[in-house]
Amino acid sequence: MATAHNGSNLTSNYTSKFVQPPWRVALWSIAYSSVLAVAVFGNLIVMWIILAHKRMRTVTNYFLLNLAFSDASMAAFNTLINFIYAAHGEWYFGEAYCKFHNFFPVTSVFASIYSMSAIAVDRYMAIIHPLKPRLSAKATTGVIVCIWSLAVVLAFPLCYFSTVRTLSGPRSRTLCYVAWPNMADDPFMYHIIVTVLIYVLPLVVMGITYTIVGVTLWGGEIPGDSCDNYHGQLQAKRKVVKMMIIVVVTFALCWLPYHVYFIVTGLNKHLNKWKYIQQVYLSVLWLAMSSTMYNPIIYCCLNSRVCSVDCAQRAQ
Repeated sequence: MATAHNGSNLTSNYTSKFVQPPWRVALWSIAYSSVLAVAVFGNLIVMWIILAHKRMRTVTNYFLLNLAFSDASMAAFNTLINFIYAAHGEWYFGEAYCKFHNFFPVTSVFASIYSMSAIAVDRYMAIIHPLKPRLSAKATTGVIVCIWSLAVVLAFPLCYFSTVRTLSGPRSRTLCYVAWPNMADDPFMYHIIVTVLIYVLPLVVMGITYTIVGVTLWGGEIPGDSCDNYHGQLQAKRKVVKMMIIVVVTFALCWLPYHVYFIVTGLNKHLNKWKYIQQVYLSVLWLAMSSTMYNPIIYCCLNSRVCSVDCAQRAQ
């Protein structure tokens, strides 16, 4: 996600350079590279399994496909770039990629968490209201298009106002930042709005839906379900819901320190010059970026068949 700065405060925010010893840079490089490799490889496998097998093309799996695509994309396009910029304090990648770099993470995270929200609502409808019509493949595609469209609208200001600037001085450096207009001297409110829309609100929705679904699955009989293989269907549905709850909790835990970091440093800007702030930022950024690699691991660990797509199929 973007680190936005107003142009008038740019010099004060970047005059102090935090120099790390080579061994620490090497360790951080390994940590970030590992996230990139695992996230891209794991999510591409998930995408291939769903796309290559027609029986896997269910509502839940379409949203899992969208989730895997957004995670793989963010890992590929932003993880190492974020690390290089955070570690070196200098932008090497030009203005066009600066705009993309600030724009795409917000878009991707929005798509990820609202795909999880769509799965939660789909599970709720399938289990609490099993006799009501389900989403068709066409309607599911429409929902996914709407998710990405809203994500683009939300992140567009970051793309539009992003720019690069070369600072003069003892050590000339090029920076990528969001030059908010004069009427928006403090972008803190924008960060609060983004945090609410791509973190707090969807987590509340998923918390409510999965609580109701969990009480139904683990506390009583499923409404309208009286088939001969009731217990087998119940176990399959429990497995999918359990898997998605772990996915949501993992996402929430990975991104919580990142959002807290920007809220705290936005309220107390003096923290940006604290001696260890770079290490804190690299830590919370790594944790946030690592959220892109856990889902394929969770799918495989919670199901005897690869990526649990068969489980999702049986639970429809």
